[in-house]
Amino acid sequence: MQAILIEDEAALRLATSQTLELGGFSVQACASAEEALALLRADYPGVVVTDVRLPGRSGLELLAQAAALDAELPVIVVTGHGDVEMAVAAMRSGAYDFIEKPFAAERLLEAVRRAQERRRLVLENRQLRSARAQHPDVPDLVGRSAAIEQLKVLIRNIAPAGVDVLINGQTGTGKEVAARLLHAASGRKGNFVAINCGALPESVFESEIFGHEAGAFTGAQKRRIGKLEYAQGGTVFLDEIESMPMALQVKLLRVLQERRLERLGANETVALDCTIVAATKLDLLQLSAQGLFREDLYYRIGVVSIDLPRLRDRRDDIPLLLAHFAADAAVRYHRPMPDWSAQQMAQWQAADWPGNVRELRNFAERLVLGIAAAAAPVLEPAADGVAVSLPQQVDHHERELIVQALSAVDGNVGLAADNLMVPRKTLYDKLKKYQIVTGRK
Repeated sequence: MQAILIEDEAALRLATSQTLELGGFSVQACASAEEALALLRADYPGVVVTDVRLPGRSGLELLAQAAALDAELPVIVVTGHGDVEMAVAAMRSGAYDFIEKPFAAERLLEAVRRAQERRRLVLENRQLRSARAQHPDVPDLVGRSAAIEQLKVLIRNIAPAGVDVLINGQTGTGKEVAARLLHAASGRKGNFVAINCGALPESVFESEIFGHEAGAFTGAQKRRIGKLEYAQGGTVFLDEIESMPMALQVKLLRVLQERRLERLGANETVALDCTIVAATKLDLLQLSAQGLFREDLYYRIGVVSIDLPRLRDRRDDIPLLLAHFAADAAVRYHRPMPDWSAQQMAQWQAADWPGNVRELRNFAERLVLGIAAAAAPVLEPAADGVAVSLPQQVDHHERELIVQALSAVDGNVGLAADNLMVPRKTLYDKLKKYQIVTGRK
């Protein structure tokens, strides 16, 4: 964490620098705006804290020049007691926040930490947008959690091998995103063809998948290339494969074993060169035991299996995901980027999100449009038909109580521990367990 501090009074400059350094910041202290401007650049990863009244250029002039350099660079303005008009002018000019002298150390650290987190998210989103501009057809797998990093490594390792892959994941966890990343990382030049097995009527399923010759059935006036053949040299994504009719599962199994297909009404087979990526939200082995899915097809498509994490299993990614989705929505709807407090983010990280990343994206869009409720979804009795265990419910309610206790004392861990009547170390252990970010000590 980095900060540029501009304060012309030497004693106050030293004291403020020490406060920031004790809070974990690397500080560059300056006595004038001119000195600070020499340190600023568009990709500066930190925060600027400046007094308004300075010799030479004022803090407001510095704010204007910082905004011209990078409109999203957070500048916190420090005003003298009673300088209400100056504080208002600073906020209108784009200051991230203002602090009135004299100020408590915790007030300063809270504002600077919040600004630093926003700066980090802004820069990471810029990197994501830059990568998307260079590869517009490749989706984003946003996140830095251990689960997502492992997923990225797995995709990079298996994609070039061209093996068939089965993706397991609840609704909204990003199964098609993972499939598209597998295609992009494979180096294949053919098409990526997505098929939702649950959306195709059984009467047209075989024709859509395998194609047909002219006259194969009533209404088949000319040859039609099926989805599998259209994906030659590329990747076929079979979403909701558990919905595929049993009769067609047999035909698909034969195609995958022989890597040849036969169009409806044809006498000759066609060589097939494509990778199959299937996806399901259900346990296919369990369906096989119930006679609802072919076990041999399961083992054929599941040469490699990828399990996508639920959003509640990667809560550390929620701030980055929310900022990413909100930035996209702000551009799309021509709305300003919304702001949020540490307490709101802690509440959102505590939510259950049964709809996973898709639900979070929809929430971000409502947030940008100004129609989102203050609270995010909470733990439901069941998600995708899977019962929630008693330990899960206990953990969830304990997390909610901790978040509420922190919110009541503005994120102060010591006071929250006192109010909850637990040792501070115990509370810190639970903050780590539940991945609750407070921004305070």
